[in-house]
Amino acid sequence: MLGRIVELATDGGRVGVERGFLTITSDDSRGRVALDDVEAVIASAQGLTYSNAALAALAERGAPLVICGRDYAPAAVVMPMNGHFEQGVRMAAQAAAAKPVHKRLWAQIVRSKITAQAEALSRVGGSTQRLRRLAEAVRSGDPDNCEAQAAQAYWRSFMGKDFRRDHDAGGVNGLLNYGYAVVRAATARAVAGAGLHPSLSLHHRSRGDALRLADDLMEPFRPAVDLIARGLRDEGVAEVTREAKVRLAAVLHSQYDTVGGRTILSYCLSQLAGSLAQVYLKQTDRLMLPRPLIPIPDEEVEAA
Repeated sequence: MLGRIVELATDGGRVGVERGFLTITSDDSRGRVALDDVEAVIASAQGLTYSNAALAALAERGAPLVICGRDYAPAAVVMPMNGHFEQGVRMAAQAAAAKPVHKRLWAQIVRSKITAQAEALSRVGGSTQRLRRLAEAVRSGDPDNCEAQAAQAYWRSFMGKDFRRDHDAGGVNGLLNYGYAVVRAATARAVAGAGLHPSLSLHHRSRGDALRLADDLMEPFRPAVDLIARGLRDEGVAEVTREAKVRLAAVLHSQYDTVGGRTILSYCLSQLAGSLAQVYLKQTDRLMLPRPLIPIPDEEVEAA
């Protein structure tokens, strides 16, 4: 069964649990969803109350609660303390990993992200030569900052020369913020499920960021959100509307081709986090990522 992304978007809502269901109650309505079906909860409303039982029930099932600020960027995430039966062993191996291992893995992440950006740009008819050259040029640890060079070229081509990626801006930037929050929540769940510590990163070093590892691992999947945001913009959707949120949250159910067959993004994230744990345990030396690195077009999925 596909996990559900539950959005809490109405001010004044009260979140609780009742007989295996997450309940959302307001003065004039009441909804519920089976707790076992919840992939993640995105709280974008600014006036919500939660019962401790609701937070504990979500944590027990590994479903993160993402609390968004007014710009739809994540302000906080509630995550479970326990995620895997080998958690202690895996976290110890994660903490003991040598810096060269992290630099090599980060190079693979950056190379994959730039390749995904090139594939997304190709999907909308853009030139990909510069991005593909930058992907090939990535070295261990990305000392040449190919990631930033690629971002500069990518956004100008993908969204237009006047576009600037700004976390605090509205419009398309708000759409991107919301979509990234969804992917970040799912990545955090995958990290916890793999028995890894979300703060022990490969590369990100932002102080106060409890999900630095999730920020690392989600990078190759950002272009999947970009494609949805651009599609919404091209349709004239310039704000984070209810319909836009539904379409952006559906990114987790986008289908990818992998060595094990066709699967959804949520499972790709679990495979990626699991392969990272295997790297730390010295059972493999590479991360598991799909090929190609962007979702299968909807028309191909429907025709299959």
